[in-house]
Amino acid sequence: MKRLAIFVSGGGTNLQRIAEYFSPNPDVEIACVVSNNKDAYANQRAKNLGIPLLLVDKACFNDEKFVERMKSLDIDLIVLAGFLWLIPQRLIEAFPNKIINIHPALLPKYGGKGFYGHHVHEAVVAAHEKESGITIHYVNEKYDSGDIIFQKTVALTSSDTPDDVAAKIHVLEQENFPIVIEQLLCDKK
Repeated sequence: MKRLAIFVSGGGTNLQRIAEYFSPNPDVEIACVVSNNKDAYANQRAKNLGIPLLLVDKACFNDEKFVERMKSLDIDLIVLAGFLWLIPQRLIEAFPNKIINIHPALLPKYGGKGFYGHHVHEAVVAAHEKESGITIHYVNEKYDSGDIIFQKTVALTSSDTPDDVAAKIHVLEQENFPIVIEQLLCDKK
């Protein structure tokens, strides 16, 4: 049995898709959802899916006890799905190459502190990019700078708005994120 922890801050559409993707697979379990936002709709999604939810504040998240809790859950892979906090060094060290993130752009462009969600799409449109995409990468001590695992591009038009780009990126996330997670879990056997 492979066990996932999914970290969220927002709506939780990737959480929902990952849960649905793995629901028929008896060898993969979402052991918990960790949320740093008590008002995130992802929390309700976790409850609806019957997945244990852990709400954390900064002090809890940065405490050694949080790392011990994750270890006690026997987590094989931590998946950041719209989680906006920097991951503490002690958690990275406890789960080497076992924490991944999805970013709504083609890194290294449009990454780093402050580049999340709509901010990314606005920057892509402002730069008149011909394409954008998603990047799935390992997490290290800096925002969006870990080794790249997977990228997928999508063509943009000169008339695309940030909302249009967001919609195209959302499709890529929904199609590819669960598959990449599954491949990583198979590689960790």
